[in-house]
Amino acid sequence: MDSFAVAIFAINEENLERKRGLKIQRKILRDAFNPFDNDDKIFRKNYRVNKAAFKYLLEELDQELDPCVFSFSITPISRLAAVLRFLAEGGYQYGVGKDFEIGMAQSTFSANLKTVLNVLERKLCPVFIKLEMTDAEKLEAKRDFYSKARFPGTIMGVDGTHIKIIAPVEEKFVYYNRKGYYSLNAMVICDNKMRIRFVDARYPGSNHDSHVWNLSSARAHFLTKFREGERSTWILGDAGYPLEPWLITPYRCPEPGSLQSNFNLMHSKTRNMVERVIGVIKNRSRCILSARQLHYSPQKAAQIINVACALHNICIHFKVEDDFGSVEPDPETEEASEGGNDESNYHNVAVQIRDNILSALT
Repeated sequence: MDSFAVAIFAINEENLERKRGLKIQRKILRDAFNPFDNDDKIFRKNYRVNKAAFKYLLEELDQELDPCVFSFSITPISRLAAVLRFLAEGGYQYGVGKDFEIGMAQSTFSANLKTVLNVLERKLCPVFIKLEMTDAEKLEAKRDFYSKARFPGTIMGVDGTHIKIIAPVEEKFVYYNRKGYYSLNAMVICDNKMRIRFVDARYPGSNHDSHVWNLSSARAHFLTKFREGERSTWILGDAGYPLEPWLITPYRCPEPGSLQSNFNLMHSKTRNMVERVIGVIKNRSRCILSARQLHYSPQKAAQIINVACALHNICIHFKVEDDFGSVEPDPETEEASEGGNDESNYHNVAVQIRDNILSALT
């Protein structure tokens, strides 16, 4: 073996030894890691949940993960902490990569993110994101929304928000939105308690809000309720949505100072709740802020959005204090919808309902 080959062999051995040392160092850090040692405020800042919520998530996760068998296996508490840090900060480099306590390489984190997201989406979303409301919940929602601007019958608000992603490998042109970047158009429905009742993040950014609505199971839900006789309950949407008997939108281009203009003002004040909710979600899970950009496939990005919405509701359930700064509501107005489905002349019925609300407001 010549001297050059010997030198290359020595360098390779040195690199392998360095990697082994780093792996051991990371394991030592993980073994000593206990996020509960942090005070409550630092804990919330790092993970966007309080300790009670973290324990609940850990229990749900621990039931689904394989037990640690190998010497370098990562404990469930480290796996959950890493994913929550990622969601809170916006990426591996922003959060996990700089967190010396978690001690996780980027390749390891990538595999962990996939597994943990699958578990959280499957376990949390069906439990914490539900469109169905009891009669008592509807009555309470109507009272709360009415107290804001005297707008009757409202139980929820709907809006779309664009979540920035990298250009997909396939059909990237359909993800390029009117704002000039690649995105998913995520539709969010919230109630009077700022809880997410429905989220649909499957559609590319070029899709109009009305298109996402028309294809959603949420529309089918409210259509069924209407057919079953529900006539005094609706959700509010902006001009990007079609006017339907269960979805009340503002009047188009009313004269300033007119009754229709006043209707639109009251409608906007009542519907503002959903814009605030979207702002809160993006603040809690900063990975979905436009300034960040998700570097994942559209399918995985949609999964991240779903989990972020479930975690938002969990924060409400566990009364997590919102003391980590704020993101201003970002109203994303769409061009006015040209109308929804004219199925059974529902549009004309909706026009009459909106006019009746207008009469009741005067």
